[in-house]
Amino acid sequence: MSTAAAWSVALTGLDGTMVEVEASITSGLPCTVLVGLPDTALNESRDRCRAAASSLGVGWPTERLTINLTPASLPKAGSHYDLAIMAAVLCAAGKVPSQVASRAVLIGEIGLDGRVRRVNGVLPAVLAARRAGRSLVIVPMIQVAEARLVTDVEVWGVGSLADLMEALHGRPPEIVPVPGAVTASSEPARRLDLADVTGQPEGRWALEVAAAGGHHLFFQGPPGVGKTMLAERLPTLLPPLTQDEALQVSALHSLAGEPLGELITVPPYFAPHHNATVAAMVGGGSRLAKPGAISLAHRGVLFLDEVPEFSTRVIESLRTPLESGWVSVARAQGMVRYPARFQLVLGANPCPCGRYGATVGRSGVGCRCQPMQLRRYNERISAPMLDRVDIHQRLDAPRRAFAGVTEEHPESSAQVAARVAEARERQRHRLAGTGWLLNAEVPGYYLRRALPPQGGRQLLETALAQGRVSARGVDKVIRLAWTLADLEGMAAVGADQVAAALSLNRAEWQVAAL
Repeated sequence: MSTAAAWSVALTGLDGTMVEVEASITSGLPCTVLVGLPDTALNESRDRCRAAASSLGVGWPTERLTINLTPASLPKAGSHYDLAIMAAVLCAAGKVPSQVASRAVLIGEIGLDGRVRRVNGVLPAVLAARRAGRSLVIVPMIQVAEARLVTDVEVWGVGSLADLMEALHGRPPEIVPVPGAVTASSEPARRLDLADVTGQPEGRWALEVAAAGGHHLFFQGPPGVGKTMLAERLPTLLPPLTQDEALQVSALHSLAGEPLGELITVPPYFAPHHNATVAAMVGGGSRLAKPGAISLAHRGVLFLDEVPEFSTRVIESLRTPLESGWVSVARAQGMVRYPARFQLVLGANPCPCGRYGATVGRSGVGCRCQPMQLRRYNERISAPMLDRVDIHQRLDAPRRAFAGVTEEHPESSAQVAARVAEARERQRHRLAGTGWLLNAEVPGYYLRRALPPQGGRQLLETALAQGRVSARGVDKVIRLAWTLADLEGMAAVGADQVAAALSLNRAEWQVAAL
């Protein structure tokens, strides 16, 4: 009997577990048995590896071959085990030495012609290998740049089975450019700028407040007033991601199959279509759930344009992640937990046709929606969901053509981002040691105990008694008031900040009964 082993990684969400791939060649009828709870793609790996070995004339064991994936009780999925399986078999057959295979972590899929193809999740897999104390990983040549985003790990790239055999002999192939490989761009594309948005001073101010405190935002207004333009420019006001945040965000996008050539350092922006399903939004999959839109927008912006057109189940599925910053998805093979700390921006017309409140003139332009249509349209967004949105801003249509031409030198994203950075620095200093970074993350009990407003308490009491805000809404008003104070450079919250926060928090979502 001849045995050998190699190593790979089993991914459960962003968490990785080291998997030992053992190969044993024993006497018996020629067959290949794969054990260790493989899924369909992994179970077919034995056929891919056999065909690849035959195509290069390496040969496949003509005795009984047993391949075991340890720990055997852990479900394993994906085709990225191919390289480790091939390495273990080659070592067991005595065709290559076992020293490299025993210490390296191998990740990659093998084609029938021996080529090594890209796989999803290379970045989180390499991160898991580093946490396990491994210092060498072997990945597809096309994904070397992605794997090298992780420091303190030596990365070898292989483009074919022949390269793999050279690497297992301790002779890593030279890294060569591969067609289709993603590399770092030397000339970044032009970013959107807030200076592109003319007019809408209230919308620009609401966007600045949202960026400064990490608050959720709801824009309501007729078509063409700039809701989408403002939402698209929110990421340009946010500070760059820290190293840890960039690694986490990049790992999520790698797991979703997005090619990476460099770390994602700019807050991501994700705007799914309104026909998105719950699985597409929160994550889904038949065995283990993959990250959804809310996780791909982690540390960035999730924009739901025409939010009443989304399924009610999709909208309500956001309620828990908005509060916790995490989403847990259970499937048959286990539960995965993905980070989902994003800023939600909602956009909506006042009615299905978008002309609510407009008068019908000679041209016939005006709202013709029936009362039942208005009620159904407005009931798509529940009161608990609206209560989780901090800022509600109505955008009005311009009263004259080329209104923005008269505005001299509108502020750019860089100018506003500088004020946002200063406000966030004040928050970081005030919340040092608490584990929270932004006002929007501070829970209500801490606000009431350690950060109560010095003025405006009567305004809050009156608003709560009149039903203008809920108990959760009171906390959100205090958070907004602190953000306004941070933008103004004030050390405490006064009555003016509370009044302004109440104005920003006032829900103006039209109700047909009104």
